[in-house]
Amino acid sequence: MKNGLLVVIVLAVILIGQDAFYTVNEAEQVVVTQFGAPVSTVTTAGLHFKLPFVQNVNRFESRILNWDGTPNQIPTKDMRFIWVDTTARWRISDPLEFYRTVANIRGGLSRLDNIIDSVVRDAVSSHLLAELVRGSDYKAEADEAFEVDGREITIEEMTGRETIIRGVLERASASTPAYGIELIDVQIKRINYVEQVRQRVYERMINERNQVASRYRSEGEGEKANILGEMDLELQRIRSEAHRQVLEIRGNADAEAAAIYAQAYSRDPELYAFLRTMESYQKTLTKNGKMVISADSDYYKYLRTRDAGF
Repeated sequence: MKNGLLVVIVLAVILIGQDAFYTVNEAEQVVVTQFGAPVSTVTTAGLHFKLPFVQNVNRFESRILNWDGTPNQIPTKDMRFIWVDTTARWRISDPLEFYRTVANIRGGLSRLDNIIDSVVRDAVSSHLLAELVRGSDYKAEADEAFEVDGREITIEEMTGRETIIRGVLERASASTPAYGIELIDVQIKRINYVEQVRQRVYERMINERNQVASRYRSEGEGEKANILGEMDLELQRIRSEAHRQVLEIRGNADAEAAAIYAQAYSRDPELYAFLRTMESYQKTLTKNGKMVISADSDYYKYLRTRDAGF
C-alpha cells in the first residue's frame, strides 16, 4: 500500500511539474489564460510557471509577419478600372489586446483585410492613375496634362506614388492598435489594367510612340535639308572659286603666251606671217574641200613660188 501510494504521488508530481512549467523562445510572446480569460502576458524568453490544469498558454509570434491582400478591381479618379494587389508587414505589439479582440493569427489577418482593403480602395478612387504609377521624381514634358471633371490638372498638382502609400499606411495604422497590431509597412505590389482598358492603353502607347517617331523623323528631315543646303552652298562656292582661278590662270597663261609670241615674232615679222598662213592653210584646206581664190591674192602668195621668198 505504501509503495503504491508513493508511486501515485511521484507520478502526480511529475504530471503537475510538466503542466506547471513552460518555456518561451525569443520569437514568441505568451498570453496565459485561466478558464479562457486572460490573466497575464509573458514576453521574455525562458522558463516560466503557471497553475497546472487551470491555466493555459497561448503562443503568438513576436516577429514581423506578412499580409497579402486579394487583388481588387478599383476605379481611379479618372475612371480607369485597374487591378490593385497590395501587401503589408505587421507584428503583434500587444498580445493581450490581440487575444481579446481577434484571438489568433487568422483573426488578425481577417481584420487587416478589412482595414487595408478599405483604405487602399479610398486612396485609389481619390487619385488619378498617373499618380499611382509615377514616382515623385517623375519629370513631365512641357505640355503634359490631364483632365478630370472638365478641369485640367498638371503634373505639378499631382501627388506622387510614395506620398499616396505613406497616406495609406498612416490611415491604416490609426485603426490597428485597437487590435494589438502594429502596422509597419504597406506597399502596392502590382497595378494592372482590366482587359477592356488594357487594349486602349496599348493603342494609346503605340500612338504616342508613333507621334514621337514622326517628330524625330521630321526633325531629321529638317536637319537633312539644312545639311544638304549648306553642302550645296559650299559646293557652289568651291566651284565658283575654282572657275575663277581657272579663268585667272588661263588668262595669265594666254597673256604670257601672247607676250612670248609677240616677242618671238617681232624679231622676224615675215616668218610670223608665213607660220600664221601655214596654220590657216592647215585649218582651211581639207582633203575633199575646194577653195576658189584669185591668183594675185595675198592669201595665195606662198603657193605661187616654191621657196616662198626664202
